[in-house]
Amino acid sequence: MTNERVQALACIGNLKEHPEKFIRLANERPENTKPLEGVTVLVISLTECGSDLLVSEIHKINRKVAAGWDGILYKRPQEEKDKYANDPSIGKFEVYGTKMTKNLDEKVEWVDYFFHIMSPPWEVAYSSPRDLLSRYIVRRSNEWLHKEVTDEYKKEVVKVTDRLLELILEGVGLEGKALKSCVGSDEIEIEMKINMYPPCPQPELALGVEPHTNMSTLTLLVPNDVPDLQVWKDNNWVVVDYLPNTLFVHVGDQIEVLSNGKYKSVLRRSTVNKERTRMSWAVFCAPPHDAMIGPLPELVDEQNPSKYSTKTFADFRYCKFNKLPQ
Repeated sequence: MTNERVQALACIGNLKEHPEKFIRLANERPENTKPLEGVTVLVISLTECGSDLLVSEIHKINRKVAAGWDGILYKRPQEEKDKYANDPSIGKFEVYGTKMTKNLDEKVEWVDYFFHIMSPPWEVAYSSPRDLLSRYIVRRSNEWLHKEVTDEYKKEVVKVTDRLLELILEGVGLEGKALKSCVGSDEIEIEMKINMYPPCPQPELALGVEPHTNMSTLTLLVPNDVPDLQVWKDNNWVVVDYLPNTLFVHVGDQIEVLSNGKYKSVLRRSTVNKERTRMSWAVFCAPPHDAMIGPLPELVDEQNPSKYSTKTFADFRYCKFNKLPQ
């Protein structure tokens, strides 16, 4: 692949300025869109819901995941990593990449990532780059086995997701497994994206991830201790402080649609740091591609008409990636 990798750029000695393609438009630059100060994001304890131990287990396993990906992959020579490069332009998003979505201004985010599907089993092709990459990791580590650790991680994520979907449903006055059923039940797709944001010479001009909402149902995020995540609230950006042993849960587009707008998909962005590397491990919980997603019938009536069209997740995904109207 001929893509210029951000990590390789950041490793250039005495890099004072980054290429033009990383410089955001004036109205997007962090120097011109500074977040509010003194505002904190709400923290919700899952202790009363019986899920605090699950969150703790996710963090414990995440430390193993982090040791493997950062220590074995990101530190490997660039030519080795590029053997596993993806090509989003033709719909191939696994495994190693820099740019994921189209940008009308052809701007590039200051991030490299590894992306792969964790579940369901039939979506994880054993001949895929992801599996080849897994075997590559296993050959180089006696202490960290990628497949075993990610399978364990997936199981704990599914448990937390199930509980969160129940609580979200309760929030709109409904009970049961209706949300989980709508987003695929046991066929729900679990995807992991491991992001690296290297030190940036001009963080006031660049973004790690541009403003966006996630197309998934839910996103469970575990960051390292570099607090560069921001969310949009009341027409301002707000910094999400790092809190150890917590999960950052983002409501995604599919929850907004299914709830007929009662929940809003989280608009977020990531800034970058001049001195330190930010890492984040995001798990996306998404419906199967053929799942029909639309407002729950129980939430639609004459006083609350449907605000969203019903379509397959595949159609929604295509429009989202190509920045087309839904």
